[in-house]
Amino acid sequence: MTAAKTSATIRYTAMRLGIFAGCFVVVAGLVQVGALPKGLGDSNFIWVLLLALVISAPLSLVLLRKQRDEMSAQLVTKVDGAKAKLEANRAQEDGATQ
Repeated sequence: MTAAKTSATIRYTAMRLGIFAGCFVVVAGLVQVGALPKGLGDSNFIWVLLLALVISAPLSLVLLRKQRDEMSAQLVTKVDGAKAKLEANRAQEDGATQ
């Protein structure tokens, strides 16, 4: 695996986590200020976590389209290479058994 293939996946994942962390901080701030309702009892952390997840998912879908496409293209080339290697091995085995 080359550094370029790794970097697209790492970059996408880091950006996705960054969007989630930003949403988490904003939602936690809004809950503390009182703009959003607090969870029931001790469930405030889980409420903020789930709300940040629900908000960050569509944001990531829209904002990270380019990075997701780059990562997808790199994964497709890797899978195609693995398929070609597997087919070459199969052909070599078929030739050896005949």
